[in-house]
Amino acid sequence: QVQLVESGGGLVQAGGSLRLSCAASGRTWNIDVMAWFRQAPGKEREFVAAVVGSVNSMPYYADSVKGRFTISRDNAKNTMYLQMNSLKPEDTAIYYCAAMYGRRWPAQSRYQYDAWGQGTQVTVSS
Repeated sequence: QVQLVESGGGLVQAGGSLRLSCAASGRTWNIDVMAWFRQAPGKEREFVAAVVGSVNSMPYYADSVKGRFTISRDNAKNTMYLQMNSLKPEDTAIYYCAAMYGRRWPAQSRYQYDAWGQGTQVTVSS
């Protein structure tokens, strides 16, 4: 099984930026889809972004973050990133990294994923 460790969360003012990282170790060789989800207090865990394919990867974004967030993947380092710009208070949540062996759709569904990290807190102040 793969182990996922997130880092890069913190406190930032509205309009600021953060870059999250997700380092994968262990059984990584057939992970095809990696994604970021987030969960705010009292809310369900929701899809943020996914990168599909280990070669010629395709990004997918939730409408709420499109144009502000960028997902990327460095296979040589077994690391995924989420660059978050123009942050808003409503982006405040715990952000989770997820990995999927093979490819199942929809990639926006949290039930498709095989492994999860422990999460990193992102707090955006107004």
